[in-house]
Amino acid sequence: MRTSAFVYPWDVNGDPDAARRIADLGVQQVTLAAAYHSTRALTPRHPRHRIVTAEHAAVLYPPDQQRWQGRELRPYESGDWAPGDAYAEAAEALAGAGLDVHTWVVLAHNSRLGAEHPDTSVVNAYGDRYPWAPCIAQPPTRAYLVDLAAEAATRPGARGTELESLGWYGLAHLHAHDKTAGVGFGEAGQYLMSLCFCPACREGYAAQGLDHVALAVAVRSALEPVWRGEAADDGWPTVEKLLGADTARATRAHRDTVARGLQEAAVAAVRSAAPDGFQVLLHADPVSYHCGANAGVDPAHILSVADGVVVPCTGGAGLVRPFADQGRGVVAANLTVVRGMGGSPGTLESDARTARDLGANELRLYHAGLASDGDLEAVRRALAAL
Repeated sequence: MRTSAFVYPWDVNGDPDAARRIADLGVQQVTLAAAYHSTRALTPRHPRHRIVTAEHAAVLYPPDQQRWQGRELRPYESGDWAPGDAYAEAAEALAGAGLDVHTWVVLAHNSRLGAEHPDTSVVNAYGDRYPWAPCIAQPPTRAYLVDLAAEAATRPGARGTELESLGWYGLAHLHAHDKTAGVGFGEAGQYLMSLCFCPACREGYAAQGLDHVALAVAVRSALEPVWRGEAADDGWPTVEKLLGADTARATRAHRDTVARGLQEAAVAAVRSAAPDGFQVLLHADPVSYHCGANAGVDPAHILSVADGVVVPCTGGAGLVRPFADQGRGVVAANLTVVRGMGGSPGTLESDARTARDLGANELRLYHAGLASDGDLEAVRRALAAL
């Protein structure tokens, strides 16, 4: 199984041993961040630093000023955590170690965008804004995301890309000092708390025959059992029970239409800007109403649009099967190999075999730069056995 490890430029730049260390894991490819959200990250082996604080979402290369000139929504440049063309510097070192380099592009997840342009954010049924979650129904935001995808994905020398957060983002997000675990939202509550009521979404609901004022009232009413801790949750059936089946389906129709349109446009823009043979994958969840970094999609649709998907499998590989059943494209099982982040590098070999049995044809390892020496040694052994 072809295997790629996720990497940040700051894992590589300034560390002369990093690229060879990653290649020696036994991977054939790296997925290198070109546009990424804010984060605080360990660099356990770097000779000059051990903590990197990326203060805001940014592109990790100099953006094309001509492309973005005069536009209100444009990518932010990184600070001293990724100076200059940090992506290109790292990509050159990794390619020099014999690794194929693919870009890693985070799209609809940007807290600085929401802070500086609050009207771009998802707004819930209570009127609360989610500054980390750009509303993908808004035409200017969609245009920004499509152009960002085309630019960030097709960095010189890249042989493919993986597009993360190319869909709806909602309530679920590890924000600064998060204090949101007091209520168990479950899938139903997450969906209801992630419905957007910005002007663009109000128009979208109207196109589905819904009055946005009545819908907001209905959503707040549906959430009352959730706030009381009384709502049993079996996913979408619970949403239909709480909101009413027809209303629930109408909200989903709006959101599915918006997400599909964005995904189609972004993939088309990347392909238009990329050389022949450039691979385009999406981080994806096979349940279309799910929100987050792994965008909820319809498997048949997305595999007719992109070359494949990267599927979260740390808690088990069951999400692989709906994609594999389509009988086409790359289905990459994404396994966390950092024990401190809930991963299990010691069971990587068996986890990979399980994912393969369910139909995965590639592996992704999260994350070569964050893992301890012991975790990386377990990865080496597992990949050698595979």
